Amino acid sequence: MKTALAVALAAAAGFSTQAPAQAKEQFVPVNSYWVGPYAPGGSGIAAGMIDYFKLLNARDRGINGVRITWEKCETEYRNDRGVECYERSKNKGPTGATLIHPLSTGITYSLIEKGTTDKIPIVSIGYGRTDASDGRVFPYVFPLMTNYWSQNTAKIKFIGMKEGGMDRLKGKKIVNLYHDSAYGKETIPILETQAKMYGFTVTHIAVPHPGNEQQAQWLQIRQVRPDWVILRGWGVMNPTALKAAAKIGFPRDHIIGVWWSGAEEDVIPAGEAAKGYIAAGFNAPGADHVVIREIQKHVYAKGQGELEDKSRLGTIYYNRGVLWGILTTEAVRKAQERFGKGKPMTGEQVRWGLENLNIDDKRLKELGAVGFMQPLKVSCMDHEGGGAVKFQQWDGGQWKVLTDWIASDQSIVRPMIEASAAQYAQEKGIARRDCSTEK
Repeated sequence: MKTALAVALAAAAGFSTQAPAQAKEQFVPVNSYWVGPYAPGGSGIAAGMIDYFKLLNARDRGINGVRITWEKCETEYRNDRGVECYERSKNKGPTGATLIHPLSTGITYSLIEKGTTDKIPIVSIGYGRTDASDGRVFPYVFPLMTNYWSQNTAKIKFIGMKEGGMDRLKGKKIVNLYHDSAYGKETIPILETQAKMYGFTVTHIAVPHPGNEQQAQWLQIRQVRPDWVILRGWGVMNPTALKAAAKIGFPRDHIIGVWWSGAEEDVIPAGEAAKGYIAAGFNAPGADHVVIREIQKHVYAKGQGELEDKSRLGTIYYNRGVLWGILTTEAVRKAQERFGKGKPMTGEQVRWGLENLNIDDKRLKELGAVGFMQPLKVSCMDHEGGGAVKFQQWDGGQWKVLTDWIASDQSIVRPMIEASAAQYAQEKGIARRDCSTEK
């Protein structure tokens, strides 16, 4: 039995206190951040993922009889800590780490070569390095669901719809207000490409970490007088931006946030200043989804939920974590189909499972996730697999979904992905895989 001191030390270090791994266990590191300015996102996503694991363990005896285990590690949203957590967790469990969710674009960049060498998939759902969508060059990296460039084409489509057609974008002014990090800078190239294509002008304005001081940036925005602002924020930067917009009188229904700027924690602290604000999303809000009700029934009803504040059930970040859990376990389940049901899978085997994921409408219904997420089909060529985006608007009390899934413009995105991936391959001396020979 663990002593109270051991439990306290483990908790302080950011680790769960689970029993030692057994042979029939699938170990998943939960590397996230529960402290600092980005804690609302990190804590919500980690809780949703862990609660989904708890649901499968309680209801289904895990994945075909293989129990899911995990261990928390605090990254503080720092690249060096993210690498430390990776090294600490990669060899744990009977088969090592199933995969790694870095939950940071910067950490993802830091782990690409390590994961490839160690044969551990690096999964960046809705973030990370966009050109890693080309699985020929990045066999162990999976920016699943919708990458940043795809999202950006959907955002420009949405703005075009609001303006009355894509041809109406000519002459418009857009400000890209971005978090000054690898994450924030990721969409500058595609915005520049689309500006030339559609005839709008784009002004890029950086906000230093953590983003709680933006007076100079919004003074510049007032001088530019844009038609639209794209908010590429994270954490405290988001409500700060909305309050600053209100001060200069910029209409919030002409601010389009990325999905890392579109959670309850991004708008509630801004109060009335957030009303009317629009954000992208790749998972639906709300607790009235079958999968969330199942978690309430099998986990929270037994007092075993990860959230201390149950009001976060059904919020954007929490639901996103449940999506993390679904994709993680479905990849393991797919791998078991080839390498043996009832066995824990290695990272190399889970890589195959990820690359052969096909979550269609039928499977979504079985998962209780119809309307919760979009269908997903991954391949050797395409490690994104989805690409569609929904848009939602904050009405002052909750998110209202405005659109159905809006498809990304792959005629723009895919050539840019392949060109960027080819350049990376040349720089690193990587021979591209031949997808026609992959099974």
